[in-house]
Amino acid sequence: MTDGPQAVAVEAVVAVEKGAPVALTRIIVPPPGPGEARVRVQACGVCHTDLHYREGAINDDYPFLLGHEAAGTVESVGEGVTSVAPGDYVVLAWRAPCGTCRSCLRGAPWYCFDSRNAVNPMTLEDGTPLSPALGIGAFTPLTLVAAGQCVKVDPAVPPQAAGLIGCGVMAGFGAAVNTGRITRGETVAVFGCGGVGDAAIAGASVAGARRIIAVDVDDRKLEWARGFGATHVVNSRNEDPVEAVRALTDGNGADVVIEAVGRPETYRQAFFSRDLAGRLVLVGVPDPSMTVELPLIEVFSRGGSLASSWYGDCLPTRDFPIIIDLHRGGRLDLAAFVTETVGIGDVERAFERMRRGDVLRSVVLI
Repeated sequence: MTDGPQAVAVEAVVAVEKGAPVALTRIIVPPPGPGEARVRVQACGVCHTDLHYREGAINDDYPFLLGHEAAGTVESVGEGVTSVAPGDYVVLAWRAPCGTCRSCLRGAPWYCFDSRNAVNPMTLEDGTPLSPALGIGAFTPLTLVAAGQCVKVDPAVPPQAAGLIGCGVMAGFGAAVNTGRITRGETVAVFGCGGVGDAAIAGASVAGARRIIAVDVDDRKLEWARGFGATHVVNSRNEDPVEAVRALTDGNGADVVIEAVGRPETYRQAFFSRDLAGRLVLVGVPDPSMTVELPLIEVFSRGGSLASSWYGDCLPTRDFPIIIDLHRGGRLDLAAFVTETVGIGDVERAFERMRRGDVLRSVVLI
């Protein structure tokens, strides 16, 4: 008889090749090695990043095990793991600071340059190693991660809501609170009102912004944005968003502008929507081929800052429980991000709904 956890075969959502529909196929999840944890996934959000992996927009390390916005329960842990134990309810993070790189050592672990992932590979049944999306891979009943990627949270929050903190909600909320450093009384504009943009709007509201302007091309999304705290909305199909933002801010522009689309045209609009000394935060993920051109004199003369927000510049062990507490206190409605729940075989259909803009988040219940 062999003691301890063994390798397990489970069904999972895999992107086999560029542009091909995802496949539900059997994979092998090994037992956790030193510093690793195996997690029983209960729910996982369907994020644009998963679609980017499927389409080869991130890299070509196929086959990909998709899914990364996940919550579940620790099933087993490897040698040396003390931060979590079997039975712990966790949200999975794709940043697990190493504690020893130059960024961690200078007190900025949210910029860790050597974030931890599991070392033992999950594989197809024929032994082909899988590339887990963002180092997680959670469209599966069981996944293997570094123990540092497991963040314990209050189990009172259902997994379909809690899991979204693992990516989209944290990215948007952190772009507003951590990167944008929004303070009471400031004016804010958010370009793009998908899940990340709405989380930025929610973060701005929690931070005490007095005016929050949501900008999008879809009236339905703008109405959703109001539910997360937008005080004004602008449909940029119908009016110049730069002029509209200025008109709503006494002709000055917003103190903080968050670009949650990741396109050159919206970035330029966001840049010119700032007040003097205003702060511009890019959190939308661009295609690697995209470039942006700006008049250098405008970059100089407007002052302020142009920042990129990596995962909301978050420290998961600090920020995930904060967002859970805000939700439980009625100040941030995580459940409002969940448009629908689907089965593990419905990911391809969820991608289509995402493309059409029909959902904030589809969430796979496992």
